[in-house]
Amino acid sequence: MNIALGESGIVLGLLGALAGATTLALGLWRGRPSLLRAGQSYIWLVAGGAVVATFAMQRALITHDFSLAYVASNDSTFTPLVYRVTAMWSALAGSVLLWALVLSGYLVALWARYRKRRDEPFVLWAKLTGYCVAAFFFALMLLASNPFTRVQGAVPTQGPGPDPLLQDRLLVAFHPPMLYMGLVGFTVPFCLAVASLVTGRASQDWLHESRRWALWAWACLTAGLVLGAWWSYQVLGWGGYWSWDPVENSALLPWITATAFLHSAMVQQQRSMLRVWNLSLLTSTFSLTILGTFFTRSGVLESVHSFTNDGGVGPALLAFFAVTVAVSVGLLAWRGDGLRSRGATARAVSREGAFLANNLLFAAFAVVVLIGTVFPLVVEVANGSVITVGGPFFDTMTMPIVLCLLFLMAVAPVLPWRRTSADLLRRRLLWPAAGAAAVLMGAVAAGAYGLWPLVVFALAGFAGTSAARQLVLLVRRSGLRALPGRSGGGMVVHIGVVMVVVAIAASQAYQHQAQLVMRPGQAYTYQGHTLVYRGYRELQSPLASSLVATVELDGHDYYPGIKQFTLSNVGVPNPAVKSTPTQDVYLSLSNVPSRPGASLGLSVYVKPLVIWLWVGGMVLVLGAVLSLAPLARRRRQGGGPPAEAADAVVALDEREEQPAVGARV
Repeated sequence: MNIALGESGIVLGLLGALAGATTLALGLWRGRPSLLRAGQSYIWLVAGGAVVATFAMQRALITHDFSLAYVASNDSTFTPLVYRVTAMWSALAGSVLLWALVLSGYLVALWARYRKRRDEPFVLWAKLTGYCVAAFFFALMLLASNPFTRVQGAVPTQGPGPDPLLQDRLLVAFHPPMLYMGLVGFTVPFCLAVASLVTGRASQDWLHESRRWALWAWACLTAGLVLGAWWSYQVLGWGGYWSWDPVENSALLPWITATAFLHSAMVQQQRSMLRVWNLSLLTSTFSLTILGTFFTRSGVLESVHSFTNDGGVGPALLAFFAVTVAVSVGLLAWRGDGLRSRGATARAVSREGAFLANNLLFAAFAVVVLIGTVFPLVVEVANGSVITVGGPFFDTMTMPIVLCLLFLMAVAPVLPWRRTSADLLRRRLLWPAAGAAAVLMGAVAAGAYGLWPLVVFALAGFAGTSAARQLVLLVRRSGLRALPGRSGGGMVVHIGVVMVVVAIAASQAYQHQAQLVMRPGQAYTYQGHTLVYRGYRELQSPLASSLVATVELDGHDYYPGIKQFTLSNVGVPNPAVKSTPTQDVYLSLSNVPSRPGASLGLSVYVKPLVIWLWVGGMVLVLGAVLSLAPLARRRRQGGGPPAEAADAVVALDEREEQPAVGARV
């Protein structure tokens, strides 16, 4: 039953997407309103098919229907219920099903958002594009990665369960779905960008709509990336949170280009500039989500995050990526001349000039990450050699870019549009410069050393003080009610970025690591901390056996361990972390005792300020939510665009006020 129901759902979704796309295309070509109305109703078949297929998969996993090959490979009778549910996205075929489910949800939201404008060509072309994307993913499941394939031969009575790393932390229930909400969410801005190019609609309306959807997807992707870093820190036992893994990079790339779009969108809103650039950023962001999906699901990359390709998924994704790029470039070339700004120029010392430099830096950042990720594949294809591009390359190449971005984060918000004066800039940067000097002196007094970390701390103080100044001026002008909005939310995001950058710089530059061989009862001192190994205990369950050590750290007991999963015979570290505002002490077993009373191998990492990475990540998401809040409120109230005084980056000091200029957000 589950197989028949699931495949019926996939076929239903595919037929709905194909029928909807075909009907809308014919209606637009022939100008037939009846076809246009009929074509929009097929979205319910797409959504219904995704829901039916998801229901069938969840039913099969929860009831241990081992007649499905997917369930037989990713479920067991010992697996707890929550991990049976999350097993749907724990392997290739199920993850594509989750992608289709999230995509159908976004398309339904798109239809609902434009229900009062459903007959406009712009909206119709956006829906047609959405149908085409949905048709690809349903066809991918049906032809290349069917999650409802039947087991060949005898039906097993037991399976290995999900990957052990995916059934050891509840983060598996949050991190992948949040990533999907972000990555798949960029489909809607892509649809709007394509519709804008096809219809030649160069007005601001498409930009406002795209920015709303892109900001939501960006917030979800940010949350997913932070949760992924936290998961890596909590589970893998290596004391780190980011390793420039190719699959990590695949999620980072669209985040970079989406961040660039959210900045340059303001330039188009204020100065009617960067239209081609903004459209290019949106289409690039969507294309990079498809490329990242190819990296993750094609089997071409070796990674703890990647899936093993079980069919033609890789070639299909690569072909779809090529089509997406070709269509985007073709439309941009077709409409490029009509989209170019007439008469508007960006002065070097102006807000639009700073945003342009910001975008160039983000583009360079994306190119560096893309080259470092793709280059090993190119070398392997060219001569069969296997090489690795690791952290040193990425750190060396991206550090100057990050420093320049921090500088622009401080300067751009205080610059007026069009032009500025040296005297005005000096007054507005006085407090940020003082903040940078104070942070630098504080860091040196606290014992910080090294050129690069100190430069990072100084620029972080510069950018953080600049953002705090803007928030203070905004609150003084309009009260706390002004915090929800592009200005307040944007500055909160900047403060979150500063926290994240400082935490990364401190934890990487000043971390200490030791491998201790500890005998029971003997005290060890490391970096001012006292550690005593008190013994261990073994725990047994049908799912796994665990060895848990008791280590006294500064007078309190912590319990690092290793969990050995029975069916897969794979061990998963369970590190213990003492976290304080100033530093983390991270304990991970490197060698288990051979017998009671024997020595224990313990990896000890002392990492300063790591907690501020997680706090900064939460602040980033909070800032995005604040930026979205007034947009949602205005949609409910049916209000028009706000005045810039209420919802734009305000650059004021006690003696001057920038004139308000009408702008849509």
